[in-house]
Amino acid sequence: MRLIRLLADEEHLEEIFEILDDNDIDFIVTPGDEDSPSSKVIEFPIPTDGLGLILEEIREAGLDDDYIIVLNAENANTPHIEELQERYANDYDPLRLPELRSKARDQSQDPLSYAMMIFLSAIIAAAGLLVGSPAIVVGSMVIAPLVGPVLTATVGAVADDRPMLVDSVRIQALGLVAGVIGAVLFGLVVKTIGLAPTSLDITSLQLVSLRAAPTPFSIIVGAAAGAAAAFGLTTKGSNSLVGVMIAAALIPAAATVGIALAWSEYLVALGSGLLLVSTMAVVNLAMYLVLWVLYRDQDPSKLSFGDRVPTRAALVTVVLIVGAVAVAGIAVSQQALFQQTATQSVDAVLDDPAYSGVNSVSVQTEYAGLGSRLTSSSKSATVTVSASNESYPNLSEHLRDRIQSRAGGTRVTVRFSTFQQANQTRAG
Repeated sequence: MRLIRLLADEEHLEEIFEILDDNDIDFIVTPGDEDSPSSKVIEFPIPTDGLGLILEEIREAGLDDDYIIVLNAENANTPHIEELQERYANDYDPLRLPELRSKARDQSQDPLSYAMMIFLSAIIAAAGLLVGSPAIVVGSMVIAPLVGPVLTATVGAVADDRPMLVDSVRIQALGLVAGVIGAVLFGLVVKTIGLAPTSLDITSLQLVSLRAAPTPFSIIVGAAAGAAAAFGLTTKGSNSLVGVMIAAALIPAAATVGIALAWSEYLVALGSGLLLVSTMAVVNLAMYLVLWVLYRDQDPSKLSFGDRVPTRAALVTVVLIVGAVAVAGIAVSQQALFQQTATQSVDAVLDDPAYSGVNSVSVQTEYAGLGSRLTSSSKSATVTVSASNESYPNLSEHLRDRIQSRAGGTRVTVRFSTFQQANQTRAG
């Protein structure tokens, strides 16, 4: 339930009264500005799903946004309130741009507190990755306030509010840097005091290896989380749980970058860094597309959201966003192609009758992509297979040769998960 207060001049009163009466909305009128005795304050309750429609009709009547206040109302008892609630109960009416912008701003934070929360959440995530605890990693997502700047950035883009867009993108970048720094410092401290061995192979940690490179699945998760956040923002609901989903796509990746840098695993750091950037870009892009579809019929030029003249900061921000999306797209496509090649190569080898007792469990790949010159081993594949207690001494070489023949210089690791099959006996 919302309570609306608006200031109207005498010339608009009759038309506003007619709109409210036609929609069976009960209202009260009180004296307005002392400097303008003819102005009146009109106050009325309205179900949240009917807010956008009524305000749009009032604005079309000629009333500007100089004095319109939207308040939360716990309850309302008026002659027609039950009828209004039933009328709008099953309607989906997205918030109008001014209300959408206000709701997005309510979820934003000042840069210092935002960076500190991301810093701490990345430390928690790094601890969870090192000890292999998904519960700790999930806990780090809950406290990460990532959804706020993403919402304000995309709303700023849709509403043509360039200062809002630029500030939000800066805060997003600040948060990602703070998260990586937090994870790096945590990793260095853990190594220094001996809580983790300096020779630790972080790629052997399952939660780390899952985030060692961007994958199509990570892009799908980021896109779905961004779309859900955008859709939730346009309704009366909360975005808290959606914010956790966005954090799930970003915080563990930032922590993985920090851990990899602390252990000097630059290939992993590069891959997880591409995962982080690509996911953030996809989240923003998905949110923008959803909001653009919902609000393409509304003209932001009628709203006074500040300076619309392109500034240097705005242009730089747009260039950075486009560049991030381009790099992310190239990295993900290369990773997806390499993953597909490795998987098909493994399947081709295991289709041989000689390996009828071997099954593929997983194929994990790491691909430096654009940064392959930074390391002598830019591509690697880890193949996990399950087999009975029979011996397959040549399987590793066959898998390596097949993958390298199709993917070039690739470091191939084969892991066996053996099992023993009991003979079938008949009960006597």
